[in-house]
Amino acid sequence: MCLAVPMKVIEIKENTAKVEVSGTQRVVGLDIIDPLPKVGDYVIVHAGFAINIIDEEEAQQIINDFQELFAYEDETSQ
Repeated sequence: MCLAVPMKVIEIKENTAKVEVSGTQRVVGLDIIDPLPKVGDYVIVHAGFAINIIDEEEAQQIINDFQELFAYEDETSQ
């Protein structure tokens, strides 16, 4: 199963962006996203590439949903 994760763009250099979610940072490619994001935008990241820009409210909802899911998995696996 593959997941696409919303992450906030914190830096852009040439054709890559440094993105962050919950303290985790990654460098992702901007080769397949149009229009290009700006610093402060939220993007959906999949397989090392930013694939879509989404608004902050939607990004936060998805992040919250992931956190709830992972917390539930932790509780049920013990």
